[in-house]
Amino acid sequence: MGIHDLWLFLLAGALLNITPGPDMAFIVARSTQYGPRAGIAAALGIGVGTFVHITAAAVGISALILASAWAFTLVKWVGAAYLVYIGLQTLWASFKPVASVAQPTAASSASLRQIFFQGVLTNAMNPKVAIFFLAFLPQFVAADAPSKAAAFVTLGLIFDAVGTVWNIAVACAAGWLATRAPSQRLKLWLERGIGALFVGVGVKLALTNRP
Repeated sequence: MGIHDLWLFLLAGALLNITPGPDMAFIVARSTQYGPRAGIAAALGIGVGTFVHITAAAVGISALILASAWAFTLVKWVGAAYLVYIGLQTLWASFKPVASVAQPTAASSASLRQIFFQGVLTNAMNPKVAIFFLAFLPQFVAADAPSKAAAFVTLGLIFDAVGTVWNIAVACAAGWLATRAPSQRLKLWLERGIGALFVGVGVKLALTNRP
């Protein structure tokens, strides 16, 4: 396949996957609000969103976006606006009357589908993920690889699979902890912190210059 140092890729990929970021914050937010099923739906959506970046990196679309000032700016602003929207939505939900949020509210099938697609968009619309794939994956593709695209896809799928397993574990843990929070106030402040994190990441992304 033209892949070298696979063990090192697996180790580095695992460490990167467990590093907190917008994706993990989104999963925790949905798990604490609606239970572990919602968190798992978010995790699966993020996993599907990663397919967009894997495909784009394999065919060179990501490189084209990074080479084009207007394309990168457009994707950056759309992604930033979406992250801010998710953050404000989470903050708004955290200010509901305490009696109505004593326990995570179970999400309906329609809500789970919505959360899934929100997860897809949260990941797919983040240009930083595209930059990561273009910077990280090529280091493990041999110069004489018979098909660099196939090597990219293989590494991307491995990274996505490991990340999805980790994200599902995070969703289950966050949902379990939400039902056993020692204090309702603590749970509310956790949701507000996550919402503020999304807003902050969105603003930071919007102000980021080209790489």
